[in-house]
Amino acid sequence: MRLRQIALVGEDLAACEADIRAILGLEYAYDDPGVGAFGLKNAVFPVGETFLEVVSPKQEGTTAGRLLEKRGGDGGYMAIFQVRDIGAARGLLEKAGARTVSQVDRDGVHYSHIHPKDIGGAIVSVDEMDPWERWEWGGPVWRDHIKTDTSLGIVGAEIQTDDPKAMATRWSEVLGQPVKPAGDDAWRMDLDAGGEVRFVTPKDGRGEGLGRFDVAVRDPDAVRAAAKARGKLDAEGNVVLSGTRVRLVQA
Repeated sequence: MRLRQIALVGEDLAACEADIRAILGLEYAYDDPGVGAFGLKNAVFPVGETFLEVVSPKQEGTTAGRLLEKRGGDGGYMAIFQVRDIGAARGLLEKAGARTVSQVDRDGVHYSHIHPKDIGGAIVSVDEMDPWERWEWGGPVWRDHIKTDTSLGIVGAEIQTDDPKAMATRWSEVLGQPVKPAGDDAWRMDLDAGGEVRFVTPKDGRGEGLGRFDVAVRDPDAVRAAAKARGKLDAEGNVVLSGTRVRLVQA
């Protein structure tokens, strides 16, 4: 299992896209028509071999729209994990009593979206692609547009919750990855094929959710300077994209 894609939700998609391009140094963004079935429009950026997505509601009554209202604005939305054996992953979901709200099997693409109430913290999907290097949600030509002058990849996600141990334990049951204490009431899940997920108490006053994600970058100071120039650096020095803090990891 590896962390392959993080999705954020933003009310103004064009503004979120512009910030991502300017701050993380990314260029190409894929507009995935498939999200229209969920009442959304989106932009998906390749970040090395991983992906950053922003979704935005284009109609009333969407899950993304309800999240914007619940959390008081833009924020973290979804974590997508790639697995080599979707059958085994689905077996874990069934054993853990985790329902799916959407499931697809077609042409080497398989996924199961887990019911948010059955895992907590974020919308979570487990996806298998054939071959392993493929990523359908990045579009057909994403490899031609990888730009790593600034950002090299997404390497982690941070879930806020009032009970980090309980949520970490639940994610471990559902996803089949071990968790361990990480100090200061935090817990961590190290993924065997790349990336990590941390579980912490709320840091931004917005309650449960995907509060931060990690990006490996070549020059953290330069990224912070770019964020500051666009008004996207908070009082604690965190880069903020689409209402979500970004932890910069020196590559």
